[in-house]
Amino acid sequence: MAAPKSSHSREAFWLDAWYQGRWWLWLLWPLSLLLRLLAGVRRRRLQKRATPFSAPVIVVGNITLGGTGKTPVIIALVRYLKAQGLRPGVISRGYGGSAPSYPYFVSATSPVSESGDEPLLIAMEADCPVMVGADRNASVQKLINEHQCNVILSDDGMQHYKLSRQWEICLLDGARLLGNGLCLPAGPLREGPERLQEVDCVIVNGSKQGVSVNGVEALPMSLQPTAWCNVQTGEQLPLDALPFAGDTVVNAVTGIGNPDRFYKTLQGLGIAVRGQSFPDHHAFHAEDLAYVGSRPLLMTAKDAVKCQSFAKPDWWYLSVEADLPAQFYDQFSEFLSKSGLVG
Repeated sequence: MAAPKSSHSREAFWLDAWYQGRWWLWLLWPLSLLLRLLAGVRRRRLQKRATPFSAPVIVVGNITLGGTGKTPVIIALVRYLKAQGLRPGVISRGYGGSAPSYPYFVSATSPVSESGDEPLLIAMEADCPVMVGADRNASVQKLINEHQCNVILSDDGMQHYKLSRQWEICLLDGARLLGNGLCLPAGPLREGPERLQEVDCVIVNGSKQGVSVNGVEALPMSLQPTAWCNVQTGEQLPLDALPFAGDTVVNAVTGIGNPDRFYKTLQGLGIAVRGQSFPDHHAFHAEDLAYVGSRPLLMTAKDAVKCQSFAKPDWWYLSVEADLPAQFYDQFSEFLSKSGLVG
């Protein structure tokens, strides 16, 4: 059975236009300018209402649409904070999930249909309390009150200005950066490029060295593959032990914000792939992947948590870790020290 046409086509159309600089987008520039002005008014109004919590809040977000690698960074930061003897918790919007009530506590055994894919992956990989809900303030307070968290990481939420925050990390995709530099709908930006000058740290995912973005010195980051993991059993194999070596071209599927990054990572490992992209946070069902038949299938960890219940023996996901430079951890440690969290 042939692979179906990509369900990612609408998103891909706009992403291609924004990042390739299609001329007709300038027709939308007046609307972009209006939305940018309204966003500024909204920000100033909501920030006046933001009340700090007893625990500092660190936002890991972006100013662009499309995937930038926030989830692996969140997991890396949780592990680092735990190594410092702290009790981190994570809040998230929980896209793709529908919980019975909110704020909703996510554990490693929560149904992905209730938690959403990214919160469940964080709970599984980072082994820390995760709370999801549209009201991020309520999620923070619940983590503090019921789980004694003394530092909170917000997965996205940079534009959720009702949420008080003490440190902001903005991630950018190294290949896309700011695209055409315009705000929605004429471009991919949620806020103007000048917003980068206000955050505490800018990180470019996919860059091997620091770069200047809109006059801001950004730190490099890469996602390093660590192992192949069987979606069905959890078995792990080293990267050089390819369980699908007999296939000259291997099927790969994604439901993430930047599928090309995943495909290029696989190609960098010497694997020829036939990619099939679905929209970000797509709720996979067995029929979506029936075209694969009994052949091997590769996916991301984020997608694997949604496919585990119907996975076949030859379905594997690529485990990756965020490789952040020492300069970042120096800045992060300085913040923790100033916040009184570490000596």
